[in-house]
Amino acid sequence: MSYKHNSPFRFDVVGSFLRPDVLKQARADHEAGLITDEQLTCVEDVAIRDLVAKQKAAGLHVITDGEFRRSYWHLDFMWGLGGIERRTAREGYQFHDEETTADTAVVVGRVDGANHPFVRHFEFVKALEGEGQVAKQTIPAPIQTYSEVILDRTDGQVQSLRSVYATNEELAADIAAAYRTVIADLYAAGCRNIQFDDCTWGIYCDKDFVAKTGLAPVDIQKVCELGVELNNAALEGKPDDLTVTTHVCRGNYHSTYAFEGGYDPVAPYLFAKEDVDAFYLEFDTPRAGGFEPLAHVAPGKKVVLGLVTSKQPGLEDEDLLERRIREAAQYVPLKDLYLSPQCGFASCEIGNKLTEDEQWAKVALIKRVARRVWGDED
Repeated sequence: MSYKHNSPFRFDVVGSFLRPDVLKQARADHEAGLITDEQLTCVEDVAIRDLVAKQKAAGLHVITDGEFRRSYWHLDFMWGLGGIERRTAREGYQFHDEETTADTAVVVGRVDGANHPFVRHFEFVKALEGEGQVAKQTIPAPIQTYSEVILDRTDGQVQSLRSVYATNEELAADIAAAYRTVIADLYAAGCRNIQFDDCTWGIYCDKDFVAKTGLAPVDIQKVCELGVELNNAALEGKPDDLTVTTHVCRGNYHSTYAFEGGYDPVAPYLFAKEDVDAFYLEFDTPRAGGFEPLAHVAPGKKVVLGLVTSKQPGLEDEDLLERRIREAAQYVPLKDLYLSPQCGFASCEIGNKLTEDEQWAKVALIKRVARRVWGDED
């Protein structure tokens, strides 16, 4: 690692960035069979090098590949696990006034993490680290993978799962073991910064969803306990110098969202019991509720306040951002608070509705406000 500190940083990012048009075209051409795997990789390599140069120029201490080699923030990782295949779903995920593209992940054999392609992807970014940067690898949380493969989103999905796993407990155990393999391989490749991206918690914050599905408080408790248990199982035996964080939001697709509601129902589990070093949390709109649930954050854990929206181009008022940071400090000490966008700028390759210039203006805003609040601290 080239930098003495590690995530989070006072001004930070979640990980994904808007794809340049040349990359979008190359991916479309590859899907259509017009260019080879090697030709697509060449375009991706060039785009990622350019992105990392821009991250460095923006003063960021964390660098990522922007998730430029993925279609989705989560499914591509799942498809890279042994025993899981890509399938077309009956419909996409339902967001507010919009439906996503339709894909899912189906269990067809025992799940394992050997030879995951994301390890090679990380090695490419690792080689671009300079003095003052740390390469971060983002992956969906284990509970996110579990939640996807137990659904019935395409014909035969459940039957295929049950032909391999008689119980969900067996499935969860293999998913945790697969993640431990991937994490160990990433660590061997030099990774010291992994982020679990996890939208499962946002579902249980949504009172309308809970009411429609008839979930009782005891059901919420059970799913929350399962989420913490599985995510923590994946981290068993991790090296002490490996920083693992998690990011939680309510959906981020083409500038729209999927769920709304404060963190109150999940805070006693997620914030108090998950074995991560920091929480990257959505707080850019009233949909995420107030800061009061942060009182559940375990002592010494860090919180990255996602106060700047990645969904819209307008810049937030700097005075208001500083006031909100100090308001959050009523629940988590200011020394343990950090600032970032509420999510990535392109959780899927379609991206949010803003330009690259507007994207970098957001990053610059975060840096300015962080300097106002914490000075030159990293």
